Amino acid sequence: MTRHSPLPAAIWALGFTSLFMDVSSEMIHALLPLYITGTLGAGVFAVGLIEGIAEATALIVKLFSGVISDITGKRKTLALIGYGLAALTKPLFPLASSLSLIVTARFIDRIGKGIRGAPRDALVADLAPPERRGEAFGLRQSLDSFGAFLGPLIAIVLMLISQNDFNFVFWIACIPAFISVAILFLFVPERNAETKTDKKFPLAWSSLHLMPSAFWIVLGISAVLSFARISEAFLILRASDLGLPVAFAPFVLIAMNVIFAALAWPLGHLADRCSRRLLLALGVATLAAASLCFAAAASLDAVALGIALWGIHLALTQGLLATLIADAAPASLRGTAFGLFNLASGVAMLIGNMLTGWIWDMSGAESAFLLSTVTAAALLLALPWVRPSRG
Repeated sequence: MTRHSPLPAAIWALGFTSLFMDVSSEMIHALLPLYITGTLGAGVFAVGLIEGIAEATALIVKLFSGVISDITGKRKTLALIGYGLAALTKPLFPLASSLSLIVTARFIDRIGKGIRGAPRDALVADLAPPERRGEAFGLRQSLDSFGAFLGPLIAIVLMLISQNDFNFVFWIACIPAFISVAILFLFVPERNAETKTDKKFPLAWSSLHLMPSAFWIVLGISAVLSFARISEAFLILRASDLGLPVAFAPFVLIAMNVIFAALAWPLGHLADRCSRRLLLALGVATLAAASLCFAAAASLDAVALGIALWGIHLALTQGLLATLIADAAPASLRGTAFGLFNLASGVAMLIGNMLTGWIWDMSGAESAFLLSTVTAAALLLALPWVRPSRG
């Protein structure tokens, strides 16, 4: 396959599967922080706790789904279970009348995300030509991000039509979730069972020592970055505090994901052709600048700049880190590698979200975002001492 020929159709199908599920998820998540703090009357710490537990649950579950996909070779089957579970839990959100049911719904939804994540990423790496992995991950991430801004845009329109009826929006969000599952079922083949791992348990030391040092370096970088890159729920709350109307709160995610979607694929192309080390450093620096904008913001103009920088940071780092993991890990342990990668990110994200929510309640938003700024700046200063490679 040449660089000018189309990527395999299955990679496009995986991208559209992500797109429709993100439309569904972001229609809900764009409104959920305000629904929790406004309608249900909970504090910001509750938002941080829910988001941290939800996302950490998804990323921790990815470890075990990645291991199972290496043992069985059934990448698509596990992805289908994960997407299906997420679709089935979407109706719980409009039915929720208490914080406990919201927590339950988010928890189960993120279990579904965890089950599908590592097998799906390993499937992208399996299907893409090695010399075009950056492009393949960039394409999937770009389509995913397109859904992530289309969802909040639809949510805004529906909120205006329904006069801020949260439950109405949540019910409509169920439709694209089931479309996502149908695309995966119909258009993505199961991975070749001949690439299954051997009889050794992938998490045994005899298997893990096969991971090169580049893998563990990328794992550590990702964990620190996940700690600094707190949930987008905090960006929505910051914009709301500075005067953004409730109905337009999803604009935060729309603006961020427009930039993310527009840049992810071309930056994936670029990662196949230039220094990935430089792109990673630029991504970390951009996160530090974005967090500083939110910390110092006195108006929505500063928030807008922070949102734009946040989107650029995601485009620079998300596909790149996945590509570095795919390059570094042995093919037979690729699912396990993505599981470990996401486990480290999940634990760091849980700690970061909980700590950010607690600092916000105790000292205000400025202090909360300064934590993210300082962490990203420290990582940037440390990068010259570590050397992630192409694999």
